[in-house]
Amino acid sequence: MASRAKLDYSSLDDPALARLVAARDPDAVRLVTGRNNQRLFRAAWSILKNRAEAEDAVQSAYLKAFAKIGAFEGRSSLSTWLTRIAINEALARDRAARRRRWDLENASVAVLEDYREKLMRGSMSGDSPDADLARGQLRRLLEEAIAALPAPFRTVFVLREVEGLSVEETADSLGIVPATVKTRHLRARRRLQEALAPEVKNALSGTFPFAGADCAAITERVVQAYCCGEAGERACPASDEPESSA
Repeated sequence: MASRAKLDYSSLDDPALARLVAARDPDAVRLVTGRNNQRLFRAAWSILKNRAEAEDAVQSAYLKAFAKIGAFEGRSSLSTWLTRIAINEALARDRAARRRRWDLENASVAVLEDYREKLMRGSMSGDSPDADLARGQLRRLLEEAIAALPAPFRTVFVLREVEGLSVEETADSLGIVPATVKTRHLRARRRLQEALAPEVKNALSGTFPFAGADCAAITERVVQAYCCGEAGERACPASDEPESSA
């Protein structure tokens, strides 16, 4: 146990972390989820356009990924591998939602408030109420403008412009060729430039906040479900220092 306590998880490479996650090591799971929560949440939101549904998709994606992480070969980074799984999970949920809506509409059942978006739910905090209000208004403006983009443009834009992935990483995550990423990114930027003043681009790094308590909560849910859910037989230690950001 002493040797384990001295293990520097942050210095481990992706294959080593994957092996520890496969062994249901809670500290490894916390590190991997903490590093990737923000990216996976943003990618899922870009498809589902609903914060609660995006959180659910991310949690489900982690559990599916960790269940088969023994097959991770390291041909792409662990982050890219997880992003691809989260995107596939969000796409599957979006397709299922579309099928449900189609069934309801064809049965003449009214679907009310199907896309009510609760932007900024519980994720904003700050010391100055006026500053928080101004930032919140700007972020809502940005998120609404990005949400209005066509789905293929929106996901590429979020991964490239907000999350900062390279063209190659985005292409790998989405399973498309780099040339398509470049085209969609360019078209997304042109559409946004028509709706937003150029100076608001600098605020993009603060959009879709998913940090602090939200980030820590999803990490702990994944740890409990994945590491501690074996019929109560496994004791799961609490994190001494939970992640402060995604």
